[in-house]
Amino acid sequence: MTVSIQLSDEKTAVLAAKARAQGLSAEQYARQVLERDLEAGAERPPIWEIIAENMRQVPPEDLATLPRDGASQIDHYVYGHPKRD
Repeated sequence: MTVSIQLSDEKTAVLAAKARAQGLSAEQYARQVLERDLEAGAERPPIWEIIAENMRQVPPEDLATLPRDGASQIDHYVYGHPKRD
């Protein structure tokens, strides 16, 4: 199958630069990206399953150190804002 796409000059330049960085032609790079996306789409589990699997790998002692009010006080823990009531 042959697929033709129209890209703006800006996107063509980005495509060419990414291809060069990997030592590929623009066509080879585009084929590689498309094939990877098509393969991953069929096999990719839902994000909540990925998060659950990652969380199973966190040791219990590390989970115990997380703040209990982390969600409600996210601005405090991430940005250092005063805690809200």
